[in-house]
Amino acid sequence: MSASSPPAPTRHAAYNFFERVPYWLLAALFLGVIMAWRIVTDESYATIFTAVAKGVGVTVYVTVVAYAGALLLGLLVGLARVSKNRVLYEVATFYVEIIRGVPMLVLLLYIAFVLAPALVFAINWIGVQLAGLGPIAKPLAEFRVRDFDYATRAIIALIVGYSAFLSEIFRAGIESIERGQVEAAYSLGMSRWQAMRLVVLPQAIRRVLPPLGNDFIAMLKDSSLVSVLGVPDITQMGKVYAASTFMYFETYNIVAFLYLSMTIVLSLLVRWMERRMPQNAR
Repeated sequence: MSASSPPAPTRHAAYNFFERVPYWLLAALFLGVIMAWRIVTDESYATIFTAVAKGVGVTVYVTVVAYAGALLLGLLVGLARVSKNRVLYEVATFYVEIIRGVPMLVLLLYIAFVLAPALVFAINWIGVQLAGLGPIAKPLAEFRVRDFDYATRAIIALIVGYSAFLSEIFRAGIESIERGQVEAAYSLGMSRWQAMRLVVLPQAIRRVLPPLGNDFIAMLKDSSLVSVLGVPDITQMGKVYAASTFMYFETYNIVAFLYLSMTIVLSLLVRWMERRMPQNAR
């Protein structure tokens, strides 16, 4: 009877953990622990964190609302970009090329200080024309530019800017679906709209989920641009505190820490989602 071979040595669980975790993530976690320790133990950092963190809610609100609007508008523009209707295609293409060619900051300022007053003027004109309706027309006629808050203007600008980029993601996803599936839907008696809604869009949206997630992260970072309008987001709260205390180093460390905390968590979520997706859905 032959002697049994000794069992293979098992590696420690901690070793397996560190072997799987990316080194960049460990480095980021290390920096995050250091910053968290400073916030807990240093009174100056704790005060700054309390002041700047008041803008987290506004940042999240602006990002979520703007991204939801950009998704809807981007989907509509993307559908127009694959439409066989020449007018819809040309209008959508004009929109995409113009909006993508303007820097986001310029677009934000243009909508906030040019288009917003023009929209208010149009609302006032409609109110004057409907003067006979009384209670309905009066609020429209008396609506003023100052009643159009800057947070709403910033959200509209982000919707317009990101919808152009998201529309191209949707277009690419729609065009990635095999032509044979569309023809099979037609053979079953579906109309073009039914084939798009029931066959093409469900598969296309699953395929474009990772890039849509990446654009959500990009919008979270670009939401910092709303600070130029005085919207009290994370960046604006940091600017105000640093200007009043001259503690620029500590303040912008906290600002960067807050943004990095949110973006790294979202990046890991997107990567997890990519791994969980079936291969045929990519």
